[in-house]
Amino acid sequence: MTVQSSSLAAAPSSTATSPVAPTTGILPSHAIRTLIREGHIGVDAEISDSQVQPASLDLRLGNVAYRVRASFLPGKGTSVTDKLNSLSLHEIDLAKGAVLETGCVYLVPLQEGLSLPERVSAAANPKSSTGRIDVFTRLITDGAAEFDQVPAGYRGPLFAEISPRTFSVLVRPGVCLNQIRFRRGSPSHSDAALERLHAKEKLVDMPAVIDNGLALSVDLKGEAAAGLIGYRAKRHAGLIDVEKIGAYALADYWEPLAASDAGNLILDPDEFYILASREAVHVPPSHAAEMVPYNPLVGEFRVHYAGFFDPGFGHGARSRAVLEVRSHDVPFILEHGQIIGHLVYEPLMGEPVQIYGDRIGSHYQAQGLKLSKHFRQ
Repeated sequence: MTVQSSSLAAAPSSTATSPVAPTTGILPSHAIRTLIREGHIGVDAEISDSQVQPASLDLRLGNVAYRVRASFLPGKGTSVTDKLNSLSLHEIDLAKGAVLETGCVYLVPLQEGLSLPERVSAAANPKSSTGRIDVFTRLITDGAAEFDQVPAGYRGPLFAEISPRTFSVLVRPGVCLNQIRFRRGSPSHSDAALERLHAKEKLVDMPAVIDNGLALSVDLKGEAAAGLIGYRAKRHAGLIDVEKIGAYALADYWEPLAASDAGNLILDPDEFYILASREAVHVPPSHAAEMVPYNPLVGEFRVHYAGFFDPGFGHGARSRAVLEVRSHDVPFILEHGQIIGHLVYEPLMGEPVQIYGDRIGSHYQAQGLKLSKHFRQ
């Protein structure tokens, strides 16, 4: 069944500013609920209100995990289940909680499946709390030739590939490690449109650098006299139960990093760092933003596993982007103010009824340099 455009139009909202809903764009929360209600998002258990974010849906782990020999993509015409028959090493029951160990790759069928309308596609990313504990999580679909992308009209199951990199984690059925965002049509975005949006909404609190998106730079001087610029993860630290909030002592898992006189930071190969942007970021209620993939031409490092910024992030509250950084192969020197990523803003097909931080359990509104919600800070 194909959803007609009227069913995905903007719902009345206290934050609405335009009487005309665009015909393409990111689906806001009320349109996601329409997809659920009309059966385009199938579920093993009823979706809870807390899963539906302003412009995304949290995805839940199912009852079992499969330890696999290696990461894989099924490829055109092949199902994930068919590949599992040859790659699975061990089946793990998650019902009572199970440990996913560092250095291993797991595949978990999700409780949600899709039967998308013909013009609706989707993209997934790890949740912020997942990325900040260095748990590499990607979405896989049947016939997929790339991770985290769901083509328009896809009908089939969803799977999460999970590979803890630094900390082993305890998970159970229903845990949400990644989220999915739905897009109708092919919305266009350009630097000219981004410049207009910045002139209207002030997307960052300093002069904007706009070139294939809004540039973000790294803060290596730190705030106030303490000069704290970030954290480096400790290897061989304890287990993290991903459902426990504020349960773990920061010092048991992280090494604080102080600003250097030179204003730089040497990234050691295969170490994991939490840093922050110099800029405070603003995503207006009419838009969503995403950190574009790492550009290998700017250095031997990867930045930001969790790339979604929901509508309302930083809206009325100074919020910096927290960056998950990992160097590859060789040591690399980051300099204060170095551009390390770009944000691409996309319009929504109507503003969500509630925005990020608006009494919906958002953990990272008004954040500075901040670790995941699991740690006492």
